[in-house]
Amino acid sequence: MADRKNADLDEDTLSAVSRIFKAVSEPTRIRILYLLSQQECSVTEIAEGLELQQSTVSHQLRFLKNLRLVKSRRSGKTVYYSEEDEHVMNLLAQTIDHARHGYADKIN
Repeated sequence: MADRKNADLDEDTLSAVSRIFKAVSEPTRIRILYLLSQQECSVTEIAEGLELQQSTVSHQLRFLKNLRLVKSRRSGKTVYYSEEDEHVMNLLAQTIDHARHGYADKIN
């Protein structure tokens, strides 16, 4: 049986988990995170690659950066974004893999 101490979730942990699931519950953020799991990109590259407005991409990146799911680096005038949290990216990859293996067909 699991140790009772490990079975309880404190409020900070619950809040953090809730914010992460909120972040990955929005399709645009999922698309951005998936792209960044494949390669580092600028806002322009993300917007063009996903056919989104740059303002939309910037807004979503700010949200994801505040949760430390993505990180940025500057090269000259261009800011590049990449994944920061390997745990969440692994969860996202596993969820995508799960959906691609017929789960989506079963819930529709």
